[in-house]
Amino acid sequence: MESRIKVLSTVKIGKSPDLYKVVTELNKTLKHKDVMFGLALDEQDENKMIFTIYKT
Repeated sequence: MESRIKVLSTVKIGKSPDLYKVVTELNKTLKHKDVMFGLALDEQDENKMIFTIYKT
């Protein structure tokens, strides 16, 4: 089975505890546009996060 999720963009940003709220709202608001947003901690730099935009 082939994955239909494609990475459109990835960017490293400064760590912020409230960024998860923004990503959640983006996912809820724009899911009908076939896009999904992700946020992960950067394994190399504990002060950075990785924000990713996906096409679903």
